[in-house]
Amino acid sequence: MLGVLGGMGPLATADFLAKLVRATPARRDQDHIPTLVCSAADIPDRASAILGRGPDPLPAMRAALARLEAAGATRIAIPCNTAHHWHAALQVGTALPILHIVDAVADDLAGSGLAGGPIGLLASAGTLRVGLYPERLARHGFTGLSPDPDGQDAVVAAIDLVKAGRVAEAALILEAQARALVAAGCRRVVMACTEIPVALSALDDELAGVMVDATESLARACVAACRADAAALPLVA
Repeated sequence: MLGVLGGMGPLATADFLAKLVRATPARRDQDHIPTLVCSAADIPDRASAILGRGPDPLPAMRAALARLEAAGATRIAIPCNTAHHWHAALQVGTALPILHIVDAVADDLAGSGLAGGPIGLLASAGTLRVGLYPERLARHGFTGLSPDPDGQDAVVAAIDLVKAGRVAEAALILEAQARALVAAGCRRVVMACTEIPVALSALDDELAGVMVDATESLARACVAACRADAAALPLVA
């Protein structure tokens, strides 16, 4: 039973669930992954906490995780990049495996045939501040490149626009920043905030071909892990 520690934000959680369904090879309802969702929208803002501007979200995330565990979840996914700053602190408090969104992205990049090089990062200020991506990308020979300060301010503003439901406005900003990263030499650009693929759902083929959707990477990792769990279960006579 997959447990989704969501609500960060609610629209990004809904996007993850849709991608989880699309990533599952299924011919009928019963082929899909049993899923519990806790859309804990009351969790304090993760980027604000990292930047010293808001309360610690860890207690609320732990409470949501406990609800999922009590309800019968056996594996956890968190469709929020910045929340993974607390991945280790959450994992130490539960025996349930918690998938890591950045590992899922790094695995997808490594499997794409790229032999290292610069990877663009469109992410929240909090995700960039704690260096969530560079260490794991470096394990595969990749380096992370983020927008310049003005560009990063624009990305943060666009993320806030998505949370406010102003998706079309956000898309214009984010597309411009993605193109700037490509022009700077990035062979791929990771949408490293789960609000960003909500805005950039419709791109021309050229730009779409270089974008990496962290939400989709996490969904594929969940499908692979849950199918492996199911295959390991003993047959019932």
